Amino acid sequence: MTSRHPVGARPGALALAAGAALGGLLLAGAAAAPVFAAAPAATTAPAAVRPATPATVTVSGSGRAAAAPDVAVVSVGVEATRKTAKEAMAAQSTAAKALLAALREQGVADRDIRTESLSLSPVYAQTGGGESKVTGYQAGQGFSVKVRDIDRTGQIVGAVSEATGDAGRINGVVFDVADPTALRARAREAAYRDAHQKAAQHARLSGHRLGRLVSLTEGEAVRPAPGAVPSAPADGGEGVPLAPGEIEEHVTVTAVYELV
Repeated sequence: MTSRHPVGARPGALALAAGAALGGLLLAGAAAAPVFAAAPAATTAPAAVRPATPATVTVSGSGRAAAAPDVAVVSVGVEATRKTAKEAMAAQSTAAKALLAALREQGVADRDIRTESLSLSPVYAQTGGGESKVTGYQAGQGFSVKVRDIDRTGQIVGAVSEATGDAGRINGVVFDVADPTALRARAREAAYRDAHQKAAQHARLSGHRLGRLVSLTEGEAVRPAPGAVPSAPADGGEGVPLAPGEIEEHVTVTAVYELV
């Protein structure tokens, strides 16, 4: 059978044309098809795990300790009133010398005697016309005396009173401990135990166990003011009865504990 081709056309050219037409159809189909791009996978960093903050309890503790005093501080002085300032100072000086001599006779060392005040002031009086007039001058001197043998405190006060007469003044007696370190340490221990017991109770009531001590703060130590003999003229006598009593130290602390 004889194949027929269009006039003037060659078999190779026809094959190339058919291939080109088919390629165009494929390209057109590819252009019409939607294009999908693969999105990159999101990388999420794992969240940091924070440790839970432990529960805490804050408590205050109070501790007291007491001891017998071993030292007394006696406040004594002299006063003199005269017509002139010179006479007042001279009378004051005479009384002060008698006071110091009496202290030394009682065995008080010079290092335990200190002048606390020295004064000279005019004395005024109201005239009939309502004006103030200087009628004289008053001179005085005050001393702080440390008595290391407190059993002799009353005897020393009596000796001062006898030596100075009407010019003598007893301004007060205060008992104390010479070194409060040991007393304060005992009060501090009591304050710490008080704080720890309170924290342990709070832990038990809240269903926890008491953990480590986080912080501890100590307040200023407080010593209640000891009693003193009130200011009064020195009346003389062999000795003055005194009651030393007891010296007390008070310490407070603030403690923070973990609850586990």
